[in-house]
Amino acid sequence: MTQAIRLDGQVAVVTGSGRGLGLAFAKALARAGARVVVNDVDATTAAEAVEAIRREGGEAVAEVVAVGPSAAADQLVRRAVDTGAGST
Repeated sequence: MTQAIRLDGQVAVVTGSGRGLGLAFAKALARAGARVVVNDVDATTAAEAVEAIRREGGEAVAEVVAVGPSAAADQLVRRAVDTGAGST
């Protein structure tokens, strides 16, 4: 019998999580207890993903940034660290 993995107290960053597989992974991580940083380049899509996760009882915040440039990736990591500290 397999045990469910719990991620309570952890933060998950999922790039491209506004839709499709990225959103499915973000929802699964939230169901496992992780706070999820939804990353997408479209603000509306990211906000809709956050709301979908919250409707299911999960915790999520959006960070709208293309992670190709290193400064943008640094911004995304800072958001994840802040989210782990409890800010939303």
